[in-house]
Amino acid sequence: MLNPRLDILGPGPFQRLAALLDGVAPAAGLEPLNMALGEPQRAYPDFVAEIIDANRHLYGRYPPQKASPELRRANLTWLERRYGLAPGRLDPERHVVPVHGTREGLFMMALTVVPPRVRGRKPAVLLPNPFYHCYAGAAISAGADPIFVPAVRETGYLPDFHALDEETLARTALCYLCSPANPQGAIADRGYLERLIGLARERDFVLLVDECYAEIYDREPPPGALEVALVGEDLDGLDNVVVFHSLSKRSSVPGLRSGFAAGDATILDRFFRLRTYGGPFMALPADAAAAALWLDDEHVGPTRDYYRGLFDLAEKHLGGHPGFRRPAGGFFLWLEVGDSEATAVALWHHAAIRSLPGAYLGRVGPAGNPGLNYLRLALVHPSEITDEALGRIAAVL
Repeated sequence: MLNPRLDILGPGPFQRLAALLDGVAPAAGLEPLNMALGEPQRAYPDFVAEIIDANRHLYGRYPPQKASPELRRANLTWLERRYGLAPGRLDPERHVVPVHGTREGLFMMALTVVPPRVRGRKPAVLLPNPFYHCYAGAAISAGADPIFVPAVRETGYLPDFHALDEETLARTALCYLCSPANPQGAIADRGYLERLIGLARERDFVLLVDECYAEIYDREPPPGALEVALVGEDLDGLDNVVVFHSLSKRSSVPGLRSGFAAGDATILDRFFRLRTYGGPFMALPADAAAAALWLDDEHVGPTRDYYRGLFDLAEKHLGGHPGFRRPAGGFFLWLEVGDSEATAVALWHHAAIRSLPGAYLGRVGPAGNPGLNYLRLALVHPSEITDEALGRIAAVL
């Protein structure tokens, strides 16, 4: 009566964290702080509320299925500015589909592109290990085998998809990549992206690049997959490639639920068709606010400086810890601590800090669980709160 694939999924990382910590008393006399959840705490621009209020009468209308033309144009003009793409090269009718938060888009893309069989065999979906749990849920729900590819110190914290065996690559339908990576903060450079795009085309699978942290970086801006793919004047450069972007981190509006997919027009056409059956659509007041945010870059630099300052604090308190590594992008600290579950319990009990064991973000492979000895800490809270919290963490470690 029920879908057995859900049994394969099991509980998500935050359900597991609740089971681990809910019976443990946090340290007395300290204000508990949640550093497990990557929820931006920086204030979003004032004009967001103003635009939503000015358009509140539009809550009485159904939103268009493909969002407003203004939002789609804003998505593409942002891509042009951010990645130096030629203006007008991408068509807002064909090359972009806004989504109601990128998680649903990342999930539904697997349902769009994974066929029942690939060359007569069960399809495979490649994903980094550790990973954003949505990827595995999408692969399993689409009826594929998730192939967990280690993204560890030896591989630069990025998965080496080229090292996979012939049998796996021959049945691959989809590959997920996150850059900057969640949780490690590693950035895929142009050479890495060129090789992976080449592999996707050689093996004819879809490459889906989650670039939701693209504007949160420490030193150099991460290259984008479309920027690398679009070489010359031929739009066939988009073949097999789709990227996802989000306002949640860039503009500190995770509750607005604004993101978009861009890339291969054939894939996006089918993706949009599926979304007309079950995808959520953004209310028009939120649509208008999202368009304004994508068109505005002035608030983004200070946001990036905010996170850079938090990593300066992390380096001050934890830079001497042997497991510390300053990430190139994103806002997570991926700290090597030994037993991640035991450390998470200790931080909660002795420092009232809620953290996420890396074991919950990875899967066991031939070399074990690559997240087993790591802890993910979200550096999102204001500097004075983060400074005090990192001091607590350092005292426990």
